[in-house]
Amino acid sequence: MSAIDYQAFARAWQAGWNSHDLDRILAHYSDDIVFHSRKAQALMGDGAIRGKEALRAYWAKALEGQPDLIFTVEDVFEGHEMMVITYKNHRGVLAAETLYFGADGLVTQAAACHREG
Repeated sequence: MSAIDYQAFARAWQAGWNSHDLDRILAHYSDDIVFHSRKAQALMGDGAIRGKEALRAYWAKALEGQPDLIFTVEDVFEGHEMMVITYKNHRGVLAAETLYFGADGLVTQAAACHREG
């Protein structure tokens, strides 16, 4: 696995989300991504979204409901083939995502946690 520039990844991740361009957002994720989120549970009926196309459907629905969504990265924690991004949304709600990377540098598993707010 090649070394990942986690700071550059976080900047690209934020820019992708703030563009609301699903292709740009999903470019970071593998086809077999597994994404865990209570918000997915509430919106899609399942807290584990499996596969890139299912993730596209979830995020399309989420973005449709929040046209003013903006993320601001607060901090980046670097680990072995994984990272945690903490960020705030446009309403000031703090969240964290843990991202695990495959050998190709794409995210294979991710989990989002949000503060209530």
